[in-house]
Order: sequence, then C-alpha cells, then structure tokens
Amino acid sequence: MDVPLYLEPRLESRLASLLRARTFLHMLAGGLGSPLNVVLPDRIAENLAAFRAVYRRHHLGGVIHFAHKANRSSALVRRLAATDAGMDVASLGELQHALGSGFAPDRILATGPKNAEFLWLAARSGTAVHIDSPGELDALAALVRDHGLPRVSILLRLSGFRAPGVRLLTRQSRFGTAEGDLDGLLKSVERHGDAVELTGVGYHLDTTSPAEKAVALEGCVKALDTCRARGFTPRAVDIGGGFGTDYLADGGQWQRYTTELTNAALGTRPPMTWRRHTYGLRNENGTLRGALALYPAHRPTAGAQYLDALLSLPAPSLGRPLATLLLENLYELHTEPGRALVDQCGVTLARVLEVRRTQATEGEPAACDRTAPDHLLVRLDANADDIGLEEHGVLVDPVLVPRDAGPGPGPDSGPVAVYLAGNLCLEADMITRRAVHLPAAPRPGDLLAFANTAGYCMDFSADEAQQQPVARKVAVWQEGAADGPGQEDAPWHWCLDEQYWPHLSRRTKGTA
Repeated sequence: MDVPLYLEPRLESRLASLLRARTFLHMLAGGLGSPLNVVLPDRIAENLAAFRAVYRRHHLGGVIHFAHKANRSSALVRRLAATDAGMDVASLGELQHALGSGFAPDRILATGPKNAEFLWLAARSGTAVHIDSPGELDALAALVRDHGLPRVSILLRLSGFRAPGVRLLTRQSRFGTAEGDLDGLLKSVERHGDAVELTGVGYHLDTTSPAEKAVALEGCVKALDTCRARGFTPRAVDIGGGFGTDYLADGGQWQRYTTELTNAALGTRPPMTWRRHTYGLRNENGTLRGALALYPAHRPTAGAQYLDALLSLPAPSLGRPLATLLLENLYELHTEPGRALVDQCGVTLARVLEVRRTQATEGEPAACDRTAPDHLLVRLDANADDIGLEEHGVLVDPVLVPRDAGPGPGPDSGPVAVYLAGNLCLEADMITRRAVHLPAAPRPGDLLAFANTAGYCMDFSADEAQQQPVARKVAVWQEGAADGPGQEDAPWHWCLDEQYWPHLSRRTKGTA
C-alpha cells in the first residue's frame, strides 16, 4: 500500500485535550493498568443539552432517556442524574443502578426483555414499563395485584408499521406487538385497568433509515388516536434510539477506504486485512457479492442533528412534518439515545507490549510481497473484548500516545501499517483485522488510545477470559472547563468511576 489509508477519529475539543495530556494518560495507565477505560461525564451533559435544544426548536416536551445498555459507567449515569434526563433500563441490574445513582422512579423507563424480578422492582418503585406483548402485560398486572401495588404506568411498544399508499414497511423487530394487533392489546389493557395506566406508545427499530422511522412515528400518532377513541388518555410517543454517531474526522477517508476494501475483495489490489478478511464481501468469479458488515463510521447527520432531521420530515401519509403532528395533538416525545448520548464521552487506553514484523502468508499474491515488510504486528495489553470497535462494526484508527514526554517520533519514521493483536492465547484475538496506519511505529511502553469507545465498544462484551483482568474505569474532568472557551487545556482531574459524583467537578482530587 503506497498511500496510507487513514481512518482518523473525530476528536472534539474536550476529548482532543485529554489525548494531548500524554503525561496524565501514562500516569493513569501506569497506576491503574492496561486496558483502562476513561470516561468524561461533563461531555454527556453537553450532548444532552444538544438533544434538548432540538426539542425546544420544535416546541416539544418529553423526556430524553439514556439507553443505559450503551455503557456501565456509574460516573456517566450519576452525571445525568444531576440533569433533567431520564434513564432507559433493560435489566434488573440497570434499574438498581439507576435508582442508586439518584434517578427518581418517574424518570426511569423499563424496556427490553423482562423477568419477574425486573417487573416486580419496576412496579414496586413506580417505574414506567414498556410492554412488548400481551403476555408481559398479564405478568405485570398479576404482580401488581398479588402484592397490592399501585397502578403502573405503561407504554405499548408496537412494530410492523405500514403507511397507506406508501410502499414501505418497517423491518421486523423481535420487540413489540404488531400494529395490526393493537385492538387485542388494548382489550388486555382494559381488562387490567385496575393494575396499569396507559400513558403512551412507542417502537424499537434497528435501522438508520429516517424513512422507516417516519412510518413508525406516524403509526404511533395514529395508534394514540385509536387509544383516545377507546377512552384512554395517553400522552407520549417513544421513538427509541438509533440516532447514531459520526466517528470519523474526514468523510473522504471513509469513502476511499471502503472503495479500496471492495477492490481488495475483488482481488484488484493487495489485501488490506489479516488473512484476507473482507468484512462480509466476497468474490464469486469476478463478481462482488455480499455487503459490508460495518457501521457507517462517517455519518454527517448524527445524534441531535439526526433527531432534528427526522422531526422535520413530512409524515408519509398525513403530509405534515412529524414534529407538527406531535405538537397538534400536544403529545410528548420520548427518546432513548445510547451511542449518540455518549458520543465523545470516553477513550480506551491499551499499552503496547511487543512490536514485530509479520511474514507474508504462503500463497498470497506476489503483489502483496512488497508490502509485507512494512506490516508490523503490535501486541497490546488488552484484547478484542476490551476494545469492541470491530465487534460492533466500527472502523476507526487509534491515536498513538508515546511514552516519552517529548514531541514524539520524528518525521523520519514515517507512517507504518500495523495489525493490532490482543493478549489472549487465541488466533482470533485480533483487535483490528485490518492494517491500521499510524503516523509512526509504536514502541513497547507507548499507549494506543481508542477514541469514542463509550458507546457499546468500551465494556459491552468485556469479560475475564483466560483470567485476564477486565479494564478498570476512571472518570476525568477539567476544573473550569465548562465555564467557556479557552479552557481546553486546563488541568485534568480524576477518580475511580465508582467514586465519582457530580459535586466532584469543582474538586481538585487526582490532579494531573
């Protein structure tokens, strides 16, 4: 590969400042080990403010619930507890965590698959429950009656929306009851009127398509009209999450990289990946088959901007903007951003243990022989479960943080292509299955910083495989950095994630 194929991470001011603090990062990793997860609680509050600004722009009320499953951090959850955010919990443990972090039950929404214990604590605490099926409704109502509990607020999760006259069907979801079965579900709600109170409807769609979400949102508005005609008084539409994150600084790099990845799959250029991994593409007699199994790492419209664009879309059959439909009926809008709310909120540090040359694989085309000597295998003190970027289909380069306090490797070292291997005794433990280009060759003792891992990629799959330690987690903040511009390189402070509370932001504990 004559020209490096970079996928440089998008780094906004706060995260960029942290990665410039080399001495601070090496101090943290030296004291707390590698891998190490670092979270920035103040950033999540800034992301929440961006979502709330979209609500104000469209004159809408409602709750922005953080999808807790995106990250286990206590610091992030506690920082949100000091705001007007809500919490979307998908397990008994997440509900307990939210309650213990300062969230009142009326700010929590129980979603996802639910066992009896999860339902009981939700009902006992007064947490609203997203109902996925008549059976789940029956189980909740039975718990309320058996234990003499107050009525529980519920939202009905629907799926399989259709727009009359529009050839578009939202994709199948394992969550929710089909829109066509709403009548039967409402009969169940009527039967359990002594145990539950219907407050809204919603959906969960595993898609980035605004058109599909527009169909679902309009379907929810129509479902609320049906509910009101039956004598219920629901007031909210919950459109879930899926607002996305833009991981890359340069969209052109993403276009170029995916084009070259396609060419490599076709065999018209040297391989770019370990053992010719193609991320879902395949070459069948010169014809490209399959599809890239990757998250769209460059999304120019993501997060709060995506919500703004969605609300501005015309309803598929009613014609008016979706925000207008909600406003006309005085309906509240609930959202459940996960990845989007922790955008720029975290980084995973991994120490370099070994750097060695790779050898060309027997049988590879001669065209790649000339590139083989330039490829290095870099073994990190972390594994692929600790840094789940590729597991979640996210391709983005790490940032090299040299151990030396000086300006770093000189220009003579030049860019190098490296494969990043993990610390497990498994051939499959490759942190990147692609050749990653770095501005210079790393050395043992250097750190690689994987930026923007707080959304699902930090600890969603981490475990103690082969008795390797799971990454510890710390919270960091800058004193005075929230007061305005010019504070980007203010001193950094830290504490263990479980020791963070919002009042610490003005303290000097753990100063860099």
